[in-house]
Amino acid sequence: MLKWLPAVILFTGLLYIFFIPEEPLALKILFKIIPMLLILLYAYTKNEGKQTRYQSLILLGLLFCMLGDGLLIWFVIGLSAFLIGHLFYIAAFLNTWSFSWLRFATILPIAGYSTWIGHEIVLSLIEKGENTLIIPVICYVTVISLMGWAAFMTGNVAAIIGGLLFVISDSILSWNKFVEDITFAGPLIMLTYYTAQFFIANSISSKPAYSSSSNWKNGRAISRKF
Repeated sequence: MLKWLPAVILFTGLLYIFFIPEEPLALKILFKIIPMLLILLYAYTKNEGKQTRYQSLILLGLLFCMLGDGLLIWFVIGLSAFLIGHLFYIAAFLNTWSFSWLRFATILPIAGYSTWIGHEIVLSLIEKGENTLIIPVICYVTVISLMGWAAFMTGNVAAIIGGLLFVISDSILSWNKFVEDITFAGPLIMLTYYTAQFFIANSISSKPAYSSSSNWKNGRAISRKF
């Protein structure tokens, strides 16, 4: 069954993105969460039944993101579900920390980017008089940026790709919703989102680029190439 799941996930994802109409809303939400249910199943079947802490945290992250998908019509509630999902992803990624100075340094461009886009979104919210959204948005930008950085620190290529795509997806969503319209925003958001979640799920069975067992020796970090 596992070997067919990626194809079914792809099919249901494309079905939702390009063919499911906006109304009725209940049908739209149902088809939106079907790919996530399948990604959850895909993640659950990883490691051949040998449950790990990393897998459990990723499953919880996927679950809360799926809840966020269904609840996003109530924006702050959906945003909160996604935020919790990212906290589980962060916990999972930090649980498989694999230190590298090069990967650690990615915190600088990530922090710079999140500061810039957060600033632009907050300015737009102020201009539109939506001040109640400022704190939730700042919290979310901070947490997803930490998630993206934590993904780098795993040394796990699938986790890194998934983390980056999630940041890209939410950046498009936020810019389109709060700053200005983006052409083909809907398909771009969902294509990057489903792909991000699939890669994060796939990171369960992917090996990190380097083992973290000897990252620290004699009280100091060992620097390694990316």
